[in-house]
Amino acid sequence: MKIALIAIGKARRDEASALYEHYAKRIRATIDVREIGEGKGRTAAERMDREGQAILAAIPKGAHVIALDPRGKTMTSEAFAALLGKLAEGGKALTFLTVGADGFSDAVRKNADHILSLGAMTWPHLMVRAMLAEQIYRAETILAGHPYHRT
Repeated sequence: MKIALIAIGKARRDEASALYEHYAKRIRATIDVREIGEGKGRTAAERMDREGQAILAAIPKGAHVIALDPRGKTMTSEAFAALLGKLAEGGKALTFLTVGADGFSDAVRKNADHILSLGAMTWPHLMVRAMLAEQIYRAETILAGHPYHRT
């Protein structure tokens, strides 16, 4: 499965980045990370619009898009694994989007196939990357029947 992660902001070398790398190396698929600079503008709406345009332009054609947003739907690890398994069977490329500080523009939200929340709390962007990589790894182990995932 081809996986892309389109992220607002640049990664720093820190503990969260190391945690992301730890799980990204365990995943069978490679995650193509595409970083987009934060939108410029005087208002949140202007910044969201600029970021949204850049995000939409970076999404691979025909990809299944999952936007990570605290206002999205929560999902169990098992349900997330089932979704990834279904998408892998269909041969569809998968693109995850991480939200900028001001949120997603309406255009981005409308173009997402799923809007997924990793929880109601606010997380630093690099922690979101690490949490996503861990959940993708966990999904692979669930689908493979590996004992990593225990409830």
